[in-house]
Amino acid sequence: QVQLVESGGGLVQPGGSLRLSCAASGSIVNINAMGWYRQVPGKERELVATITSSGNTRYADSVKGRFTISRDNAKNTVLLQMNSLKSEETAVYYCNADIKSYRDYRSRAYWGQGTQVTVSP
Repeated sequence: QVQLVESGGGLVQPGGSLRLSCAASGSIVNINAMGWYRQVPGKERELVATITSSGNTRYADSVKGRFTISRDNAKNTVLLQMNSLKSEETAVYYCNADIKSYRDYRSRAYWGQGTQVTVSP
């Protein structure tokens, strides 16, 4: 069984910072890309940032220069440092990872349960 557990969400004022963390656990062979997505009610889930196992990153245009994604391959974790947050970035943030498990040695996408980020005065 593979599990992704997020932490670090909360309430922050506009212009503030938060750091999200996601840890993968279970019968993991290896992890390919990891990333963060976000979703607000009534809208589709959207990509925030991704990072490959070799460290190549990709960001949504709206967060470039303010958010930084990183990972620790030894700990199977991915972080998202969010600076200069805006009120419109209030959303549930989800961790995603492409993981090959010992269950069947097939890679599949796994999602965390989501963590609420609220940007408000």
